[in-house]
Amino acid sequence: MCSLLNTIAPAIWTSVFSQYEAALGLKANKMKPDKKKDLLVLDKWFQTELPKLIESRSPKHVTHEELCKLMKWKLTRGKFRPRLTEMVASNSEDEVVAASTKAFKALPNISAAIQALSVLKAVGPATASAVLAAGSPQNAAFMADECLLAFPGLQPIKYDLPFYMAYIDKVKPICKQLNKDNPDAGWTPHKVELTLWTYQMIHALDPALSASLMEESHADREPPRKKQKK
Repeated sequence: MCSLLNTIAPAIWTSVFSQYEAALGLKANKMKPDKKKDLLVLDKWFQTELPKLIESRSPKHVTHEELCKLMKWKLTRGKFRPRLTEMVASNSEDEVVAASTKAFKALPNISAAIQALSVLKAVGPATASAVLAAGSPQNAAFMADECLLAFPGLQPIKYDLPFYMAYIDKVKPICKQLNKDNPDAGWTPHKVELTLWTYQMIHALDPALSASLMEESHADREPPRKKQKK
């Protein structure tokens, strides 16, 4: 079990989340120069640009070009399966727009939204969850392997709808707990997923930084000690 899950405290989780760029850099540094550049550019696009593009449309949807780019991001950040790039490109623009429009309209019914996107070639629950996390982070979390491995009881990993629903059912209570004392804290399933991914990546690639983060966060939460009377 990921030790971050032992304490669902806003101070600790905020501290870990703030290290997302550092964690991404650690992963990128393990890659070849061209792949490293791809990861950094694509991740910035996925996390900051794509959400704004989707939000600007009425009704919400993604385009064929965006779905192909999202697939490239997913494969660069995770397991590379080149055939999926060709398969997802074989969907037509109309098919992508229609399926993604239906998916966003189905929310907050996550199951229906995932199924709506899964009619597209090469789009399973994991890729569908990335589309939904980008366009509706308050409802969905990306199905990242690192996050799935953080939870006890979610192994072996299965890339199907029941498994995704089991995953999201574990993520949502964390959001509720983190937002409990501050409804404006802005914790969403996607932000929780990013925080878990950050912790798992730093824990694997820079254990010293991981330990430091947890120690500093715990120290911040400890009340000041009272001075002993002489």
